[in-house]
Amino acid sequence: MIKCEIIAVGKLKEEYFRAAANEYIKRLSPHMRVDVKEIPECKSLKEEGELILKAATGYKIALCVEGAKLSSEAFSKKIKGFIDEGKTMTFIIGSSEGLSGEVKEKADTLMSFSDMTFPHMLARVMLLEQLYRAVTIINGGKYHK
Repeated sequence: MIKCEIIAVGKLKEEYFRAAANEYIKRLSPHMRVDVKEIPECKSLKEEGELILKAATGYKIALCVEGAKLSSEAFSKKIKGFIDEGKTMTFIIGSSEGLSGEVKEKADTLMSFSDMTFPHMLARVMLLEQLYRAVTIINGGKYHK
């Protein structure tokens, strides 16, 4: 089974974010193993970056505004490639301050959801939803319209 890691700075404090994240992790469980590693918020991006890079093990995809924007279909093709190659995907979500330059430089790919700014806690739920959408596209499910 393919492994997906999500390295995120901070804990999901609001119950509604936790409930949504857990629901998508449950929906993903027949298709991939999702491991979430929460990094504590630090006094500096540099310090957070060091902790992130220490925790990152797979193909590193950093979520940041300057990253590539993909449609759900294009994202599902990327996920299918990881599945076919048996690669561990490691998605990185920074704090409200973003990601350090070092994390962005050492990432294999930079990805963005939008030019808009979203709370980093919501970004985790959005990522999980898009992963679920991707696997339903790959498997010909009806979730994606």
